[in-house]
Amino acid sequence: MELKKQNFIQIINENRGTIRSLCKIYFGSNEDQKDAFQDIILQLWKSFDTFRGESEISTWIYRVSLNTILTKIKKEKKSVTVEPIDLHHLYISNAKADDYVELLFIIIQSLKDIDKAIVVLYLEGYQNKEIAEILNMSPTNVGTRFNRVKSQLKMKFNNEYHAAKQS
Repeated sequence: MELKKQNFIQIINENRGTIRSLCKIYFGSNEDQKDAFQDIILQLWKSFDTFRGESEISTWIYRVSLNTILTKIKKEKKSVTVEPIDLHHLYISNAKADDYVELLFIIIQSLKDIDKAIVVLYLEGYQNKEIAEILNMSPTNVGTRFNRVKSQLKMKFNNEYHAAKQS
């Protein structure tokens, strides 16, 4: 049992950044991100014995993390009314690289859940085939959706950037 715990902790530490990235993309507040992170860790621990090694451990972690997040979102949508983020209140005239990254995160948060997942996986370095496996989609579908999402992100980013500069 102690070896299992040590192995689990090592795996979590190696994949902590990935889990945090997913939480940041799907949840706006730090508190919600922390809650989601804890929920994911708990779910990973509960299902740790079921990992059969048929895929990479990182792929399994992504799948469990994403399913946990999507389940959490569905539960919250039933009980809470979500108000969309108004991107026009962002101020970026003297923006640094961090401001652009933050704006990109906000824009990614406005995407559909499945599109967020594709973007996050792509940013983490996964290829279409791996993303398809994680999300139970065809690689062609992933590629098509990703190309559409790239166009959306570019358009939204340019619109928000220029709107903020004019403010």
